[in-house]
Amino acid sequence: MAVIGRRIVRSGAVLPWWNPPLEQVRSVTDISKRGVAMVMQMTEDQLTLLIIKHLKEQNRETFQTIIDELQPYDLAVLYKNLPDKHHTKFLLFLTPEQIAALIQELDAKAQIEILQKLGVDKLPTVMDLMQNDDLADLLGKLSVDKIEEILAVMKEEEQQSVKNLMKYPPETAGGIMTNRYVWIQKHFTVREAIDKLKIFAELAENLYYLYVLDSQKKLVGVVSYRDLLLSDIDQKIDDIMFTRVISVNVHADQEEVARLIERYDFISVPVVDDEERLVGIVTVDDVIDVFIQEANEDLGKFAASGKTIDFDTGAITASIRRLPWLILLLFLGLVSGSIISGFEETLQKVVALAFFMPMIAGMTGNTGTQSLAVVVRGLASQDLDRRAVIKLISREFGVGLIIGTTCGLLIAGIAYFWQGSPILGLVVGSSLFLTLIIGTLAGTVIPLILYRCKVDPAVASGPLITTLNDIFSLTVYFGTASMFISYLM
Repeated sequence: MAVIGRRIVRSGAVLPWWNPPLEQVRSVTDISKRGVAMVMQMTEDQLTLLIIKHLKEQNRETFQTIIDELQPYDLAVLYKNLPDKHHTKFLLFLTPEQIAALIQELDAKAQIEILQKLGVDKLPTVMDLMQNDDLADLLGKLSVDKIEEILAVMKEEEQQSVKNLMKYPPETAGGIMTNRYVWIQKHFTVREAIDKLKIFAELAENLYYLYVLDSQKKLVGVVSYRDLLLSDIDQKIDDIMFTRVISVNVHADQEEVARLIERYDFISVPVVDDEERLVGIVTVDDVIDVFIQEANEDLGKFAASGKTIDFDTGAITASIRRLPWLILLLFLGLVSGSIISGFEETLQKVVALAFFMPMIAGMTGNTGTQSLAVVVRGLASQDLDRRAVIKLISREFGVGLIIGTTCGLLIAGIAYFWQGSPILGLVVGSSLFLTLIIGTLAGTVIPLILYRCKVDPAVASGPLITTLNDIFSLTVYFGTASMFISYLM
């Protein structure tokens, strides 16, 4: 959901008090106060038609009045909704500030497209206006020649700033930080700090915190903007700053940064080098991107598809990423088949056993996948020590007992009334009871073992756990049935 001025957009549709008909949209020529209000109540399609109309008529003034009401995200939605043939003229009508905001809301493919469409007049200004961390991420997707070409048109100071960011690996604190922040020294007064804040307000990405540095640029304190407003104007920063500063090393993994901001509810966190010198900050909006990225990666691993596959991934690439896991699961599936063939005689004697086989295997796989999700989510949010591991396994064993008992008794009764055999009910119920306990423990223990072995526990994906639990459940089921075969015939 996104807010555009006074309208709300959800799943491509606007939910205003009313929607003007297309006839009225086409008739909007001058944007008065009433006209702006009407524009803000349009659907995305209606707004796109109106923008196309003003592009064709070269009506820059009205075009800008409409664009000024849009947030950067909504500007990006509008750009993507426009037919390709209008993209160049659309960019010509935008100011450099608007183009910089637009680029930062688009995917890499669209960003590169815009860079190629920008002329020599706008490109340097747009590059200087973009947030340095976003620009560094964008340049990291280009060839070396193209990077040098773009950096060459930038101001020397901005150029060096972007180069400094690009030297850090992308999934580290340095890779996601921005080096635009406001710093002060502890001998400053509150008045001096506020004056500096006003001077650099346009350049800084975050104004909630001011970072206090010593003469060697080492981080020695932090003061919030709120504290500045509530303090006496002549008070020294040294008297109001926090000296216990929570920071991260520039080489720390981005997940560690995300956990820190989540734990302390920070708006941003300072990033320091090995000498404790402040080199940048990571803001909460970048951390949200990290959460989404990591969640997408884990979902891909749960689905046994390896690296992320999106709508733009080609068929061959998607197949190559999926095949390794699927081939492994294929051979594991053959093990399940060999187990069934080993109990062929038992199946021939009691055909009714086949009726419950899919249910036994399916239920065991489901409970294993549930436990796997709990463990992986827990490992992502906290570090587990020995005591926590024992507590977790004990808890999941108890869960397995409760679920196994409930489902086992339920299916035993169903089997008895369906087939009229109390022994069959006992075999099916006790098998499900045992396999649900095994499945729950497998979904808990396997990712913990992988984590202990320094392997990403998310690779113990749903399909893998399900396949392994198929093997366990079929072995237990047919083994139990074989023990009671003489009573089942």
